[in-house]
Amino acid sequence: MASDIEPLERMVEEIDRAIDDATGVPAPERPPRRFDHDGSTLVIGERGQGELTFVLVHGIGMGRKVFGDLAVRLSRDARVLAVDLPGYGEAPEPPRTPTIERMADAVAALLRAEGATDAVLIGHSMGTQVVVEVAARHGLGSRVVLVGPTIDDSARRARTQLRRLAADLLDESPKVLLLGAREYLRARPHLIRKTRAMIVHRPEDAYPRVAVPALVVRGAEDPVSPEPWCRRVVAALPQGSYAEVPGHGHETMIKDAAPAHRLIREWLGR
Repeated sequence: MASDIEPLERMVEEIDRAIDDATGVPAPERPPRRFDHDGSTLVIGERGQGELTFVLVHGIGMGRKVFGDLAVRLSRDARVLAVDLPGYGEAPEPPRTPTIERMADAVAALLRAEGATDAVLIGHSMGTQVVVEVAARHGLGSRVVLVGPTIDDSARRARTQLRRLAADLLDESPKVLLLGAREYLRARPHLIRKTRAMIVHRPEDAYPRVAVPALVVRGAEDPVSPEPWCRRVVAALPQGSYAEVPGHGHETMIKDAAPAHRLIREWLGR
């Protein structure tokens, strides 16, 4: 049986490397490592070094590799930890699909273990829900960046969210489509339950409890995170700021991270 499986595993690894090469995913600076917490596992990719640490948390159906471009840019003078949440990317599927709060607990435990409790937390899409809970629930992070925040409380329905995401992807680049397809296939077996966990979470209850400065970044053509909703998110945050990336949609940090990176750096005063 093992001899039958090994060629298939090698083929999957080769396909994975081919997608990385085709989409320009940078080679890892250090081998990825696992972090276990309360029955679930995160996989962490680390780059760079410095006094400041950035923690990158991906969206629904994605994984840490979609942050390749942004991670390289941020790592030029800082430490970057990009995570695969439990059941996403290369992280194994946990016994039970975790809630947003439980994923935030795992990320918070990672920050404490890494001595990075004052990191800048950057979340994309569903990842914004996770980092908001890390800041509000655990009081961790020196600043928070929310890129394409979900879930718009006027459209808290799976069908609506999927329709908006499909509309966004129709205009996306081949790079985004290829990376997204790989990560969605990895997450597919339990994607319905994962989507439900995302939708039932109420980030609007956590926003007022974020005690650190927060930046909301929106692609100006993003149908998943409409401008009125993002403006409401900013208003709910005690120290909220708003910025838009012209000509970009929901996957702004994946398609081309340069504009979002520039906005983040300017906001940080670096």
